[in-house]
Amino acid sequence: MGVSTPLGAKELVDEYFIENRTKLLEIGAFLDRLNRIDPGYTERDFRMRCFHAALSSLSASGIQHVLEIQTVFSDPTDEPIAALDRKSAMGAYDHWSQEAQS
Repeated sequence: MGVSTPLGAKELVDEYFIENRTKLLEIGAFLDRLNRIDPGYTERDFRMRCFHAALSSLSASGIQHVLEIQTVFSDPTDEPIAALDRKSAMGAYDHWSQEAQS
């Protein structure tokens, strides 16, 4: 049995379905634009690799989707970096870089 919420399942879908359908369409449009510009880019950019991993986790059942997505994008290391290497956040951790592998 699921967690109790102020709304029932039908009410939750009635309230938020269109909003989330729109978000999925926006993601599809973003991916289509990127694919038209450079079909192989998503394999070369660690952020997009994380993005696709997060999207894949959405189709899995029996998991906590938010936790799984946060884990995909998060830095798993314990040690702080010696110095910032950029002025702004990248939004994802590069799990495939040489530094991440060592």
